[in-house]
Amino acid sequence: MSDFHTFYMSTHGCKINQYETQALREVWTRRGLREVQSAADAAVVLVNSCAVTAKAVSELRNVVRQANRANPQARIIITGCAAQVMGKELASLPGVVEVVPQEEKASLKNWPRKPEEGGDVQAFPAFSISSYNRARAVVKVQDGCSHRCTYCIVPLTRGRSRSRAIADIVSESRSLLEAGFREIILSGVNLRQFGKDLPYTPDFWDLVATLESSLGPDWAGEARFRLSSLEPGQLDARALETLGASRLVAPQLHISMQSGSDSVLKRMGRGHYKAAPLLEFLEQLRSVWPVYGLGADILMGFPGETEQEFAQTVEAVKAMPLTYAHVFPYSRRPGTAASAMPDQLDKQTKTARARVVREIVAAKKAAFLQWLVESATHLDVVLQSGQARSGISQFYTECHFPLLPLGAGQRDIVRGVATAVRRHGLVVRPL
Repeated sequence: MSDFHTFYMSTHGCKINQYETQALREVWTRRGLREVQSAADAAVVLVNSCAVTAKAVSELRNVVRQANRANPQARIIITGCAAQVMGKELASLPGVVEVVPQEEKASLKNWPRKPEEGGDVQAFPAFSISSYNRARAVVKVQDGCSHRCTYCIVPLTRGRSRSRAIADIVSESRSLLEAGFREIILSGVNLRQFGKDLPYTPDFWDLVATLESSLGPDWAGEARFRLSSLEPGQLDARALETLGASRLVAPQLHISMQSGSDSVLKRMGRGHYKAAPLLEFLEQLRSVWPVYGLGADILMGFPGETEQEFAQTVEAVKAMPLTYAHVFPYSRRPGTAASAMPDQLDKQTKTARARVVREIVAAKKAAFLQWLVESATHLDVVLQSGQARSGISQFYTECHFPLLPLGAGQRDIVRGVATAVRRHGLVVRPL
């Protein structure tokens, strides 16, 4: 790889891609390559792609064309989910020298690679990190998905569910804490399926409990873990017990809800949970977390969504103690069952329904931020930027400090109280 001494990496999509990019960054750097800050200065440009929505694919094409215009000599490599399902199309983009499918991404550690160095989609991808290029580190605990939701392309792009060994997760987490990180995000494609392929079939809550017993004695009160997207089907009595006993988990959940209509969930292939038990769990959660942040992924305008089903989702959103949400109009993805379903809704209807839900969520977020100001609840803020004096609280709210304590910098936890609402976040006075 000595002919390709400089590289630039462009990462799209989920936290899993961010983690895998970091793993490749560390390997390439150890091999003597130097990372640069723009495609214009790079001999090699690696694009780690997403294919979840049509918009993500469109952005990918634009990034590749812009990189080629900025540096026609650069060798562009595309990997990730889009590379898995649309390799021929991506290979024809200007400047692209190789398209590496998702299942062979780990082989990029040895790029330029030989054809026989492809990965094994049956095994957990051989990635690990010792640092992270952001203030809050991601630890990948699971990959792939064996549950085929009718709208989702991920099983086609990442293969079946594979879980990482719990001992490896604990070891990597400990190393990151010792390296100075004070927030670690446990991330996976489908955390509900964690452990089903491991000996003794532990579940995700077993993993959380093991991290608690292994790292809690040294790090409780000094650092925290944040859970990435969970499925409502995971939120049961065991979840409540585990979260209640934890001194490490941040009081915030993000839920892959998708719809508040049981009939829409069934058509989505998500009939394994219903809206009512989710609302009941969120009410019970107050007993262990009197205050908590709550986010959700919500997909509006699914094929056949009636006015009544739309209203059911609106009512569920109104009933949930949401503090933010990611609301998307349904995007038709080739190769999925939903793309061939009858009664596809027009773009205007999907957009309008998403707008209604976003407005409800925005009002809930504003009310939560104002409550944090009035209640004087302590905020423990992980600084994402010492220079910009900004960070993220335990409730997943954006925070800005007019002044910081002397010596506080990126990754540190600074305790404060909110004094005002500012744009989409809070102004915080340090204690």
